[in-house]
Amino acid sequence: MTHSALPFGSWPSPISAADLAASGHPVEGGIFVGDEIWWSEMRPTEGGRTTICRYRGDEVETMLRAPFNARSRVHEYGGGAWTATPDGRMIFVEFSDQRVYIARPGEDPVPLTPEPAVTASVRYGELSIVSFPHGAEVLAVREIHDGTDIVRDICAIALDGTGARSLVSGSHFLASPRMSPNGTHLAWIAWDHPQMPWDGTELRIVDLATGEWTRVLGGPDESVLQPEWIDEDSLYVISDRSGWWNLYRTDLSGNAEALHTSEADFGAPLWHLGARWYSILDDGTLLTVRTFGVDTLAILNPATGSLEDIDLDGLTSVSLSGRAGTSVLIKAAGAQRPAGLRLLDLETLAVADIRSGLESVPDADYLPLGEPITFKGPEREVHTVVYAPRNPEYCGLDGELPPYVAFVHGGPTAHVAPALNPVFAYFTSRGIGVVDVNYGGSSGYGREYRNRLQGQWGVVDVEDTVAAVRGLAEAGLADPARLAIEGGSAGGWTVLAALTSSDVFACGASYFGVAELELFVAETHDFESRYIDGLIGPLPEALELYRTRAPLNNVDGLSCPVLLLQGLSDPIVPPSQAERFRDAMVRKGIPHAYLAYEGESHGFRKLDTLVNARESELSFYGQVMGFTPPGIPTLELWRP
Repeated sequence: MTHSALPFGSWPSPISAADLAASGHPVEGGIFVGDEIWWSEMRPTEGGRTTICRYRGDEVETMLRAPFNARSRVHEYGGGAWTATPDGRMIFVEFSDQRVYIARPGEDPVPLTPEPAVTASVRYGELSIVSFPHGAEVLAVREIHDGTDIVRDICAIALDGTGARSLVSGSHFLASPRMSPNGTHLAWIAWDHPQMPWDGTELRIVDLATGEWTRVLGGPDESVLQPEWIDEDSLYVISDRSGWWNLYRTDLSGNAEALHTSEADFGAPLWHLGARWYSILDDGTLLTVRTFGVDTLAILNPATGSLEDIDLDGLTSVSLSGRAGTSVLIKAAGAQRPAGLRLLDLETLAVADIRSGLESVPDADYLPLGEPITFKGPEREVHTVVYAPRNPEYCGLDGELPPYVAFVHGGPTAHVAPALNPVFAYFTSRGIGVVDVNYGGSSGYGREYRNRLQGQWGVVDVEDTVAAVRGLAEAGLADPARLAIEGGSAGGWTVLAALTSSDVFACGASYFGVAELELFVAETHDFESRYIDGLIGPLPEALELYRTRAPLNNVDGLSCPVLLLQGLSDPIVPPSQAERFRDAMVRKGIPHAYLAYEGESHGFRKLDTLVNARESELSFYGQVMGFTPPGIPTLELWRP
């Protein structure tokens, strides 16, 4: 095919922002219920609510009717917001009031938990059905906001609606409750401020008859994840005591033995409740997911320590969902395969698609080819995935190099792998390259790599992102005068920090990013209220460093346009962060735009928001970097 030459960034593309938003319904988990597969998915076209689905014949049946929204607010990030009883009843947390409801498909849900005095002040997450000697109940992590304090415990919710009883408390945070086989003991993961769960957690076990609990493993410098009972006297657990999240067997006294040692992570940061990275199969082996750059599914034999990889044909991102015998549900994606729910047959190793997160996938010719590249910065190596511009009909002008956008993930502990990301294709099909950066602090490369950011937030993340784009430019792949940076949440902090401390970027877009720290730690939610202790330092000792690092206090170093995008109902990074940075840009006379969205929280979910945000971002890049994307409304910038 002959390519027509047009300036990079101005290529016509069949991938619209409306296509990105309207065709997407991210699948968030799946379980077996009898002979059926149930899953949840987010619906941008329905106000961003999460519903529960199954198949009826060849048609997707929406079992949880609007306006019900299965979404937990425990830790604000939620997780484990729904489950099902063996007899086919849905149990879910309703987002609006955070009560637990029960319903059969097609019936009106009824509440299982009482209505608190203040709406949504009692929240539940990580729901599971467990059997007690007196019958089945719903096990849950509960979070109680009493107006002055936040208390969390693990509780059991009666299926007849008579209420919930507390089983154990005693720490700021709890996760992964697991009942022993005979129902006499409960294991869980606990941690306290100022630790985050990837810094240090404890495996605890309580005797339910006496209420006495003991610490089995873990501490402030060991992150323990996902306990699973083997028998009454031993458990499997993930620990990073070796520097990597590996699998161990432990008895109740804490005598732990590694099942397999590998310089790869068999776990990940616990941002969302309910995450699982391995499953105990019927034959006693373990189905595991390990990560070094990309995810690999494998069978671990705990008797021998042997590890047998499973070829997933280009799926580079994998998480485990439900299992029934040798049938396993996985959420998986690859560089050329969209994220979705898939069924793996462990006997044949065949993988079948169950539900894609996209209604339609752009033609493969318009999808970029994600290439893992490690750049050597002045201080250290930086892992990235590079997506070069790609369009079967167009090429750039002779002698022209493409603009590039550095995508900076949140967390900052997140991790990126080659993926079919329609957002990337939205840019690359128009002639704009994308580099996805696993800067120091990212997970998936062991504890040492993750700890590079300790005390260095706003320094290492910036240096690594700068090293990545400079590496692209030095290799002759990107125009050094047309480099942009984009990120959300903690990634938004890195965007603002990079723009105010370097001259590498022509512009940047911050989605609900952190702009300063003193008010942030006072205004943010409880889960992350002490996060900065590790990333920068504790208060009041590190107060001066807070002020020095804050992008808001370094606006004098800013010389390029900025786009700010913010949800007005964001409890994690409140709108005041973006508003104060906007006001500082006005005072200095920096061209910018501030887009504030009613009803949006931390991560946009509504169709109109998703379309407007992405089109605005593209228009912004075009205005700053000198190209005109066809068919895109022009974003109005504030100018002095």
